[in-house]
Amino acid sequence: MNRSRLLLKLELQSNPEMLRVVRHALGQLAETLGFSGPECRAVVLAVDEALTNIIRHAYDGEGERPIQALFSRIEVRRDGEQRKALEIVLEDCGKRVDQAKLCGRSLEEVRPGGLGLHFIQECMDTVEFRRARGKNQLRLVKLLSLEKMEKGA
Repeated sequence: MNRSRLLLKLELQSNPEMLRVVRHALGQLAETLGFSGPECRAVVLAVDEALTNIIRHAYDGEGERPIQALFSRIEVRRDGEQRKALEIVLEDCGKRVDQAKLCGRSLEEVRPGGLGLHFIQECMDTVEFRRARGKNQLRLVKLLSLEKMEKGA
């Protein structure tokens, strides 16, 4: 069973200046939910990279296009146990993404850029992309660590 409870909904424009606001709000939310400092930074990095990719690739740098970010507390079944997690869904109306091309460049290739998807996949427990209702949707899930769950977070 996947129970979900919406915690925060942000509707922003594809302006890179808004990334600072999202980073701050998400960092505070992740800390409130009980994620450790490194986990908070990882979640913020993943979402920052994802939003940067939306602005850069889906919207070709246009600064006035809509992005919706939904942050929910969920429970998922993992390894035979119910686990608490943070689910983040980013939705944009940008151009359709070719899922076959959704891959970062080789880590051995030394040059700037192209590592955002690697960072996202390393930081999050689940990364899912789909196109629905004419919109791109990226779903990211970060599980709360087991020791935090045992302490009642």
